[in-house]
Amino acid sequence: MDFQGFVDAFSTSTCIISVEKLPDGGYGKIRIVTGNKPYIDSVERDGNGPRLLMSKFIPNSEYELYFTKDLNFEDFCYRSAILKQPQHSYVHPERYDFWFNIFSMPLEYEDEKFAYCSYTQEVTQKPNTEKMTTISYETSSDVLEACLKLKSTDDFDSAIKDVINELREICDAKYCCIMLMNSQDRTCRLLGESFFDREAFRSNDNWMDDKFYDIAETWENVIGGSNCLIIKNPIDWEYVKSRNKVWYESLKISSVESMVLFPLKTNGNLMGYIWATNFAVENAVHIKETLELTAFIIASEISNYLLLDRMRFFSTMDSLTGVMNRNEMNNRVDEIAAGGEKDKPIGIVFTDLNGLKKTNDLHGHLAGDMLLKEAASMLKKLFPKDEIYRAGGDEFMVLSIGTTASELDRKIRELRSQIEKSETVSFAVGACFDENCNNILSVMTKADKKMYEDKENYYTKYPERKRWE
Repeated sequence: MDFQGFVDAFSTSTCIISVEKLPDGGYGKIRIVTGNKPYIDSVERDGNGPRLLMSKFIPNSEYELYFTKDLNFEDFCYRSAILKQPQHSYVHPERYDFWFNIFSMPLEYEDEKFAYCSYTQEVTQKPNTEKMTTISYETSSDVLEACLKLKSTDDFDSAIKDVINELREICDAKYCCIMLMNSQDRTCRLLGESFFDREAFRSNDNWMDDKFYDIAETWENVIGGSNCLIIKNPIDWEYVKSRNKVWYESLKISSVESMVLFPLKTNGNLMGYIWATNFAVENAVHIKETLELTAFIIASEISNYLLLDRMRFFSTMDSLTGVMNRNEMNNRVDEIAAGGEKDKPIGIVFTDLNGLKKTNDLHGHLAGDMLLKEAASMLKKLFPKDEIYRAGGDEFMVLSIGTTASELDRKIRELRSQIEKSETVSFAVGACFDENCNNILSVMTKADKKMYEDKENYYTKYPERKRWE
């Protein structure tokens, strides 16, 4: 067959791919046989395409001469050349800042060793949403349903769990989850997970310890610059083993037989991963197509969710001490005053940090900030289930709903004991308990009054320290 004449009939960048046939029905080496002028120009750097490993086109050379091993590219070519299935995909391989609109058609010509297909590509630097929609009706329906769930509710956590459950069912997988990664503190957390059989699988929450981030950080290298990783046959497993033997062994120990893994990225930043294990490998193309587009959309939604979450944090939390701020305290008091916790027992504790001004004047405001952090840390340890607010510069309020008088007294005694033992943190403390929340302002006033009485007792005992206030 005149391969060169065939590709030269195309005006779009096109080449011929050969796929080595193996006796077991699998494939071996994949080569780029020849290409038309636009394709060769793209390899030899006409300035408009992606940078490859080598910028000289050599006919009939293995594709890995030009870019790193890519299981998705191999599967694409295998399905077209050997299985005789026309292929189309619109992808953004992570190794390039380009989007690829690619088409492949099987060629009837083949010999004893090789099967062949055409490979045509369009390359753009920005995503084209119209081309993203040129997918099957089945995929469109699945992706649309997932997007509507996220868009039609204010309860993001619940909606994302429904989406994960649907994706698991689409993949006919035993397990599916979304995991977020925090590069600053090197932690991972599950946004949600879905099980085919809850009793048969252990939640990945059990593995999200300090070392899990180190494992997840290696996944990008295994993906190898492609846009996802699909493990479905011995060739794929050997590839994973060669790239990351530790992860390979952990997957095998966990009885993972197949896996599809997609990174979740926005603006080039990795937020986490979505993956499904033990999925229906016979539907791999549909599953990849669905998760490809869903991951693109979900990443955007998660990015917005995390942004709003950070905004909520900064609007309600004191960034220095990690407790809630005065604005949130006022909102909570107004809520309770309006009957939000009616007839429930309530405990209020006011504390005023002694010596903050002295620390600031003698050692600087950085030392004063450290003292405030220590003070907040002490309160968080002693009142772990209660609401803690920074009411002012050196003043904190603890709100305990549903407590008892004896429990509140016990915590106050423990607080005073900790103050006595501490070389740095000293509080004036005032507390008040009431059997119901019907008049929170009155309870606060009494606790505040007791705190100032305690403050006066402190300066009576240490009169030389009063000049620092």
